[in-house]
Order: sequence, then C-alpha cells, then structure tokens
Amino acid sequence: MLHRLKLLVVFLTLSLVLAGCNRVGLAYRNLDVIIPWTLNDYLDMNAGQKSWFNDKLKEHLAWHCTTQLPGYLDWLDRLQEMVDNNQVTDAALQTRTVEAKQAIAEVAREITPSAIELLQGLDDQQVNDMNDALAKDLRKRQDEYLKPPLAKQIEERAARMSKRLDAWMGPLSDSQKNRVMAWSTSLGKQNEQWIGNRASWQAQFIDAVRQRNAPDFPQKIQQLMVDRESLWTPEYRAAYAQTEAAARSLIVDLMAESTVQQRQKLTQKIDGVRSDFKALKCLKAAAN
Repeated sequence: MLHRLKLLVVFLTLSLVLAGCNRVGLAYRNLDVIIPWTLNDYLDMNAGQKSWFNDKLKEHLAWHCTTQLPGYLDWLDRLQEMVDNNQVTDAALQTRTVEAKQAIAEVAREITPSAIELLQGLDDQQVNDMNDALAKDLRKRQDEYLKPPLAKQIEERAARMSKRLDAWMGPLSDSQKNRVMAWSTSLGKQNEQWIGNRASWQAQFIDAVRQRNAPDFPQKIQQLMVDRESLWTPEYRAAYAQTEAAARSLIVDLMAESTVQQRQKLTQKIDGVRSDFKALKCLKAAAN
C-alpha cells in the first residue's frame, strides 16, 4: 500500500515528466481519482479512512502544484537548453539528476507525516491484507524480471528502454539500437539486485507497520520514505553508481548520434510537458 501511496512521490515529481506520459496535465488533474483507486490494490480503506485520505490528498496536490511545479518548469527549461545547445554531457546529466532527486525528496518529506498517520490507523487485518498484497506484487515482479534466463532479461530490458526512447525521440537507428543493447548487456544481473533490494525494503516496511504503535514508528517510516538509500542492500548499493553512470553514458551516446528529427521530437515532447503543466489551474492561480 505504501508503494502506491508513494505514487504521490512518483506522479508528483520529475519521475512523471520522464515516465513517457503523453498528457502530463491530464494525468495530474486526475491524480485524486487515480491514487485512491490504485490504493485499493493494497488496502481496503474504511469510509473514515477514505474520507481522511481524500482530504489529505487534495491538500498535498494543492501544495505540490503551487510550490513545486514552478521549479519543474525551470528544470524543463534547463533540460531543453542542454538539447538545443547540443550539451547533453555526463556532467550536465549528473546535475539534472541531483536536482530531480532533490525534488523527489522534497515531496517525500511533505507527505511522510500523512503516511505515518494513515498507517497508524490501520487495524491488524488491514496490515495482514497489505502484507499479502505486497507479497503478491513482489512475486509477480520476480516472475517477470527474474525467472527468464539472463539473456532474455537483457533482451527485454533493451526492448523496454527502446520503447521509452522511441516515445521521446522517435525510431532509433540500427547503431542506436546496438548501443541500447550494449547498455542492457552491461547491467548484467541488475534485475536481481533491484528486486532483492525491493524485497528487503518491503520486509522492513511491513515489520515497521506491524509495530505501528511503537514510539519510534514515525522515525522508521521517515527513514523508509525519505532516507531510503540508508536501507539499500549491500548488493544494490554496490551496483547503483554503476547503473546510474551506465544510463548517463547511454543518453550521451544516443544524443551524440541523434538526427535533427530526433532532437526536434525531443524538444516537442519537452514543450508538451511544459504546456501541460502551465495549463493547470492551480499553477495559474499561484502566478496571479
């Protein structure tokens, strides 16, 4: 359930911008419908909890739109400037990544008190059901990402990346497709490290929620939501820097080989995201 509550982090930050959503504004305007609906995958809230959650969600959406989105527009400007000036470098991407992480952390800090309050109000049956739902979700991911032979994992990872890139840049050339495959191959057993870290986090989260009346419960949830890196498994921690560097290298190389048409499409996509954000009524109200 907290994974879905964390959609407030995912949907309301740069992860949304980079997730390939064609109509960011449309998705943002419907978050109050999307998030409670997806919460039902993990938690059957009673009427009182639903009412409380919907009120809190509206507060967080208003806070996010008025205080965070203006910064996202500036971030998009800096991103587009990199593309326009043909300066998509490793150093520039590192800077944009740090900025994105800071934005995500800001949202996590904002919503954590609400998450704590919601979790403390769960009964034992709700916690058990949530545990079962999270376990089911983990098994599904293990089946999808770990059961196939490594060669198949690499092939599927390259296919997912190519699909995302196609949405932002248009069709890739053969050379670019080969570079994507080389990137995927270099990650090797990254699926295993990622899923292992996810399983570890979920286990720590459920353990904390089972002790939700303990005095240190708020501190545990704060760490689980805001300071997640401190809880990474050693295997995932060791691989993370390499994985992030490999992604930056891939983007730099693809942009170096990009055509005028690909760069134009990327600029158009960035413009579309910017326009969707600017069209939000709450952002217009904040500007007046």
